[in-house]
Amino acid sequence: MHSLEIGEFRITLVRAGSYWWDGGAMFGVVPKTLWSKHQPVDELNRIEAGFNCFVVENDSRRILIETGGGVRHDPRAAERMRLPDPPRIQEVLAAHGFEPESFDVVINTHLHWDHCGGNTVDTDSGVCPTLPLARYVTQRGEVEHAREQHPRDAMSYRAVNYEPLIDSGRMQLLDGDLEVAPGVEVRVTPGHNRDMMIVLVRSKRETWCHFADLVPYASQVTPTWVSGFDLFPLETIDSRTELFERAAAEGWWCSFGHDPKIAFAKIETAEGKWRTHHNRA
Repeated sequence: MHSLEIGEFRITLVRAGSYWWDGGAMFGVVPKTLWSKHQPVDELNRIEAGFNCFVVENDSRRILIETGGGVRHDPRAAERMRLPDPPRIQEVLAAHGFEPESFDVVINTHLHWDHCGGNTVDTDSGVCPTLPLARYVTQRGEVEHAREQHPRDAMSYRAVNYEPLIDSGRMQLLDGDLEVAPGVEVRVTPGHNRDMMIVLVRSKRETWCHFADLVPYASQVTPTWVSGFDLFPLETIDSRTELFERAAAEGWWCSFGHDPKIAFAKIETAEGKWRTHHNRA
């Protein structure tokens, strides 16, 4: 467990396990000779992808960002992803001292299965929220796109992760940027998809930014190292460039959607290129 203090907030990385996916898909058109220097591959050309979740808390609130990949996996898919026994997010949280009943808000930056798979749990009475007292938030446009089931990315969406929450009134659908709690803002940042959000925490002139899948790995601080999953790669580059400039100028701490080694990093420039100064998780 690694934590960071941002003013009155404590931010803690809680990694809900990891899975392995094709490195070429994760890095798109970037040659393997470049990205493999940063992300080691296994015998099937897969690289590790962490289910990176973050707890943001102060004296009055406790917020969870993302809920991991969950446990509802077809055996063949689990084998393909090297995911034989995924942990339950509520057990991971409890092991780090965070009881599921203690959370006020859950932020789903987007609704791909590997970011919201732990939203719900199967019980004898049906599908229920994993965090029983929390309000879940995501973008309305993301739900609309998920329901379209477009062939390009339909496999990324699993209705059981969000439709029961919407039906029960437990998921709040946002129409743009919002301060979900004092000092905690979600901002629509297109690129990975149309309505994905980043999360900004600000307090006492300090800032932390969770890039989610806009920047899955710290090694992707080169703006053009775009994932093959991104629906709008040119917007990814533009969004990254704008945010990296602000992060470097203002000294932000930053985190990434799937980096299995790096918890928090600062972004800086050297010889005309972006790079990270970081600690390892």
